This record gives sequence, structure tokens and C-alpha cells, in this order.
Amino acid sequence: MQIVFLGTGGSWPSPKRNVAAIAVKRGREIILFDCGEGTQRQFMMSSLSFMQVQKIFITHFHGDHFLGLPGLVQSMTLNDRKEPLRIWGPRGIRDLMEVLLRIGYFSPGFDVYVEEMEDGSEVDFPEYTVTSVKMTHNVPSIGFVLQEKDRPGKFNRERAIELGLPEGPLFGRLQRGETVEHDGMTVAPEMVLGERRAGRKIAYSGDTLPSSSFADAATGSDVLIHDATTDASLEEKQNEFGHSSSRQAAQIARDCGARMLFLTHISPRYDDVSTLEKDARDVFENAHVPNDFDEHLVRYKD
Repeated sequence: MQIVFLGTGGSWPSPKRNVAAIAVKRGREIILFDCGEGTQRQFMMSSLSFMQVQKIFITHFHGDHFLGLPGLVQSMTLNDRKEPLRIWGPRGIRDLMEVLLRIGYFSPGFDVYVEEMEDGSEVDFPEYTVTSVKMTHNVPSIGFVLQEKDRPGKFNRERAIELGLPEGPLFGRLQRGETVEHDGMTVAPEMVLGERRAGRKIAYSGDTLPSSSFADAATGSDVLIHDATTDASLEEKQNEFGHSSSRQAAQIARDCGARMLFLTHISPRYDDVSTLEKDARDVFENAHVPNDFDEHLVRYKD
């Protein structure tokens, strides 16, 4: 699982940072969280291809989080995409997409499916789930938690040999969770696999004030990506607009037991982000402000 920060700025683009867009790559699939203006060009300047985006999750309807959608869909069409695209967002996303997909003399060359999510909605995919969490912003907004499903336990090679199994394809089938037959004996996966292991977990806040319900949903995250619009000195003012400071984001990371915190939605006022990182690291040491196009490999705990 690889995170690519396509847009780490807030409110409007700056020379250093485009607006919100976070890509998560799993195998050949790309899951996109938010799609601010210019996201299709950010893809072109990154290691990823926008043609591999299969799912998009939008947190709310401020322009810096969704205005890239019509451009991205049009770029996909001009590159002969035929595969369906699925988009999720808060209530109103269906009406919004109907408008965005009718702008100008243009229509998508592929199917676009749109679904609404509310607090606690869960979308279940074969290998992971994405759950929405109501956030505290000045417009209706949801955050998202991507949770991989449990993996099989570690393969006990010695135990398999004790049972008389030959090394080779049978080992692989057992590791994939299949029951095998050999020399009149049935061997189930649980006979040679340890306890199931947790998958990886990513939590993304979108724009928000500090939220205890989001901290609860993000508990044990491998990566927390949180609104950190300003440093602590401007915290009170930003709270009035429904945003968090880097210090407050770090408090959420600490409270939810995250392994790593990435601070995003950085105000265009900051050329130097050292104050944001310092305020965060005073509370939670493993905090970082990513630059656009930075990549992070999310490793398993075991």
C-alpha cells in the first residue's frame, strides 16, 4: 500500500502546493481521496496514472476538494477510458456530479456511478472497507477510514513438513487459505497457519476541527492524514473556520494511537513549515508535513 500526496495545500493552490488530493495505490488499483482543481495534472507529474483510479471519495463540497472532478473525468475520456468510475461523498454528491458532468459540450465516455455516504456508512470491498465519519467543519463533511481485512497467519513450514506435505505448490495453496489433499490426508489452512494478522489502516480527516469521534474511528491507524491548516499561534482563528492546527492534529494522532501522522491542508501563507512540524512534534513525535508528490509506503506491523 503506497500513499502519494498529490495535493497538500489548503483553500487555493500556491506555487509549492496544489489543493487536496491523496492517492492510495494497492496493486494496480488507485483509490483517490478528494480531488481539488488540477488533480489530473498532478497525476501527470507523479509516479501514478490517473487511468488506474477506480474509486474516488470526496469529503465535502468546498472547491479545493472537488473541483478537479470534471477535469479528471474529461482527461480519462480523452485517453479512451472505458472502465467504470465510482465516486462516493456526502449527501448531495449525486446532484453535484450530475451538474459537473454536464458542463460544456462534453459527456463521459464511460459509466460514472455515484453514491452518498453518511456518518458510519461502510463500503465493503473484497480486500478492505472504507468507512465514513462525520467531521466538524463549517459545511457538511465526512472523513474516511480505509481498513484492510485481516490477513492469514504466518505459514509454519516445519509443521507442514511434519504432516508429510512436500514443499511446492501445496504450500502456496495453504497460504492462500485453501484446504489441500495429499496422500489420503486432508490438511486445512488452520493446521499450518498462525493467528490471522491485522491489515493496514489509513485515516483521512479532510477539513475539520479536532473530533473525538474521528479519533475513535482512527484508533490504531498505521497512517493518520489530518487537517493542519496553521501552526498553534493561529489555532483560535482557524477553529472559527472549522480547521485544525498542527498541534491539534497531533493530539488526535496521540489519542488514537496512530503510528505516523501526516499534516495536510497547509495554508498558502507557509513557505516554511518548520513551525507546524515543531508544534506537532511537541505532542506527537512521528509527525511530518509532506510535499506534493511525496510518497509513503505503508508497511505491515508484522
